[in-house]
Amino acid sequence: MDATGRRRQNSFTGRAYELTEETPVYVISVAAQLSGLHPQTLRQYDRLGLVSPDRTAGRGRRYSARDIELLRTVQQLSQDEGINLAGIKRIIELENQVAALQSRVAELESALDGAALAMQQREAAVHASYRRDLVPYQEVQQTSALVVWRPKRQQSSD
Repeated sequence: MDATGRRRQNSFTGRAYELTEETPVYVISVAAQLSGLHPQTLRQYDRLGLVSPDRTAGRGRRYSARDIELLRTVQQLSQDEGINLAGIKRIIELENQVAALQSRVAELESALDGAALAMQQREAAVHASYRRDLVPYQEVQQTSALVVWRPKRQQSSD
C-alpha cells in the first residue's frame, strides 16, 4: 500500500482497465503542470512516500487524478498551513486510517442490519408455527376441602 492508502498494482500489464480517478495516465511533466509544482518536487514527494505514483514497465511515473489532488493538498498544507513534510505524511496516513475505519463501520452496519433482518424473519417463522387451536375454558370451582394422600404400604413377603 502507498501513502494514499490504496493498493498499488501495475496497471499497465494485464487486462484493459476503465478510466477512473485512480487510473494512472499523467506523466510527471503533466502532473507537475496540473499540480503547480516542479517535477523535482514530485520526485521528492515520491521518495518521501507522500505521493506514490504507479510505474510503467520502464519505471516511468504515471500519476492519476487522485494523485494530482493529493499533490495539491500537500502543497496547500505545506505553503498555506506551514506544516512540514513529516507532519503532512502523518496527516495523510491518519486520513487514510479514518477512511478505512469509516468503510469498516459501514460494512459492519450492513452486516448488523442483515443479521437483524434474519433474526426478525426467524422470529416471524417461529410465531407463525404456533398452533392457534381453540381451547375451551372451564371455570374451576373452588372448595375448602382438603385431600390427604397417603402412599400404600407395601406388604412384606416372608
